Amino acid sequence: MVSSVWAALGLSLTCISALSLISPAWFQTQTFSFGVLTYCSLPQGNSWNQSCVTFRSLEDIPDFAWKVSAVMLLGGWLLLAFNAILLLSWAMAPKGLCPSRVSGPMPGVQAAAATATIAGLLVFPVSLASPFAKAVCEGSSAYHGGRCQPGWGYVTAIFNAILASLLPVISWPRVTMTSIQGMTIFFSSDTERIILVPEMNK
Repeated sequence: MVSSVWAALGLSLTCISALSLISPAWFQTQTFSFGVLTYCSLPQGNSWNQSCVTFRSLEDIPDFAWKVSAVMLLGGWLLLAFNAILLLSWAMAPKGLCPSRVSGPMPGVQAAAATATIAGLLVFPVSLASPFAKAVCEGSSAYHGGRCQPGWGYVTAIFNAILASLLPVISWPRVTMTSIQGMTIFFSSDTERIILVPEMNK
């Protein structure tokens, strides 16, 4: 049951991360918005008639910091997707094959995904100093949006990174220790085993 919850969380984080990556609303004005992979222009007062363009390769992305951020964010998403597949297979595997089913097989993959995503989020605002962003945002510079405001895509990516960084911490194996009648009992929530160890007399 617990492993199924972790698998569902992993899949949810992967889907939310993909949604934020393809979103063009990372920084936006009333008539223009852009994200990591897409930018859109929309007529004044007509948000339904917008036209969008997707960067098809790294060469099309207009700034070096933007390219670095895109690589980090895509790498973080790939690690999230890989971790979600591992968690799903972990949850669906027969219990006899996987006695340790609580925190998943590889919490380090989730931590690496969170690290790459956070690094990409920190690098992306440097691209506000690019000629592309300056033309759109009028007076923008690194970590200063000018006329552009952060959109829902960037905010969603930040919340997703926070959740992805918290999950490895709360899923780490926890071991508690209890002393009963001269015996020390270790309860491991990860291995689901009880280990009895005699106490040493002082």
